[in-house]
Amino acid sequence: MTRPFSSRGAISMVSFILLFVLSGTHSSMARQANPEAVSPEPSSSASWLAEHQATAAALIDAAMKDSAAWDRLAYLTDTFGPRLSGSTNLERAIDWILEEMKADGLENVRGEPVKVPHWVRGDEKLVLLEPHERELGILGIGGSIGTGPGGVSGEVLVVSSFDDLAARKEEAKGKIVLWNVPFKSYGLTVAYRTNGAVRAAEAGAIASLVRSVGPFSMYTPHTGTSSYDDNVPRIPHAAVTIEDAMMMQRMQDRGHTIRVRLEMDALWLPDADSRNVVGEIVGSEYPDEVIVLGGHIDSWDVGTGAMDDAGGCVAAWEALRLMKELGLTPKRTIRVVMWTNEENGLRGANAYRDAHFDELDNHILAMESDAGVFKPIGFGFTGSDAAFDMITQIGKLLDPIESGLVTRGGGGADIGPIMAEGVPGMGLRVDGSRYFWYHHTNADYVDKLDPDHVARSVATMAVHAWVVADMDQRLPR
Repeated sequence: MTRPFSSRGAISMVSFILLFVLSGTHSSMARQANPEAVSPEPSSSASWLAEHQATAAALIDAAMKDSAAWDRLAYLTDTFGPRLSGSTNLERAIDWILEEMKADGLENVRGEPVKVPHWVRGDEKLVLLEPHERELGILGIGGSIGTGPGGVSGEVLVVSSFDDLAARKEEAKGKIVLWNVPFKSYGLTVAYRTNGAVRAAEAGAIASLVRSVGPFSMYTPHTGTSSYDDNVPRIPHAAVTIEDAMMMQRMQDRGHTIRVRLEMDALWLPDADSRNVVGEIVGSEYPDEVIVLGGHIDSWDVGTGAMDDAGGCVAAWEALRLMKELGLTPKRTIRVVMWTNEENGLRGANAYRDAHFDELDNHILAMESDAGVFKPIGFGFTGSDAAFDMITQIGKLLDPIESGLVTRGGGGADIGPIMAEGVPGMGLRVDGSRYFWYHHTNADYVDKLDPDHVARSVATMAVHAWVVADMDQRLPR
């Protein structure tokens, strides 16, 4: 495919001059023989960090000079749209990314095969029948069964919690349960989306509706994944808007009867073929030692998946592209990975772990961005105390763009499987105050992201990846 925009051209003269500060090599024979060998500690934090200050400044300068990352993100999401696992959109996007990575000069560009689940939404509709008649906005929850022809009709019972339903269990039989649970935090509130259908079915309900999991709405229903229990009947499960959930609560409080008809054509198809996307800059001294960074390339089938998580993918990809543009080759390999099927299966994350299991002792660090590339704050890090101290020092190189804060505890869903095998991990932390406004909705478009914030996210990932890949000592576990 024709490249949609030109490369940035020559780097700034200041950045170019700064690159000549880099120096120092040593033999890798002992390292290759014993990947767990501990390199000598640097004489002082100031000295080892100073060796990378010029390159960090050059990477920041290159990332911040224009909107190339945002432009590429916009092209990707505008052109290929939402990318649910099993969809043609996802595979077309992956084809384009692989072509573009090769054109950028990345090495070992490939798609690593993954079998992914294939759920299809189909047509869906929720009609309020009583106390007045009109169609309401919904999004079926991922993995839901369909209603069958003609849908299901019934009276709505609005409940505020699992305990509330348990107390009113006898009222729920033969009704459609609506979980009207205000957003407290994603971790607390998402349980009603994930488990709502099971708990409603246990009470004898014929369908389940959930108030969209988010703190703010402009009539935007939110989708997401859900689960069933083989020991409980499966019932249809969909999200309504915050506005409609609150309206039906008021209706019930007044003593009105609420009746609705839910129609959903959702179904499961056989598993489909997909791929994890991989591209690298191969290390000059320790090519088998890998720093991996990325996000997930799949999305839900609404909006264009720009915030969740094409932005994280492009930020990691752009970090490597800038290194190529600046003529940088680190001592260790830096690998960008765009994992497939994070949203409804984590098949890509598990497939990556399995495909690279014998190499995980040489995975030095895993880095993920999956919180939207809003204004970055820094990273949450999970690893040894010694490694945390070093990552904290590296963060200081990002003080000029105020994104160097490193805190304890961090990672991500896609790097979770390799972190469980001992790989240190870190997740990009951003100003997420509006993330759950758009999360899993039709509003997830690139216009929600600021080009400056995207560029800062690129710089933040690039600096950490570069220093860990190029410093003399191996990040300790």
